[in-house]
Amino acid sequence: MPRKARIWYPGADYHIMCRGNHRHDIFRDDEDRQVYLTLLRETKKEHMFYLHSYCLMTNHTHLHI
Repeated sequence: MPRKARIWYPGADYHIMCRGNHRHDIFRDDEDRQVYLTLLRETKKEHMFYLHSYCLMTNHTHLHI
């Protein structure tokens, strides 16, 4: 059963974590990490949010927005 959609509030802080399926690696190398960061930058321009901090691990990411 899927989780209910989260309610987003303007100006609120959110911790977003994304993990690979079965905790498998989501980045093969530094080039993959750079592609992720490029996509994150493009998304930030489109949706206008503050990215306070981030952490890229081998099998998951953390974003504080």
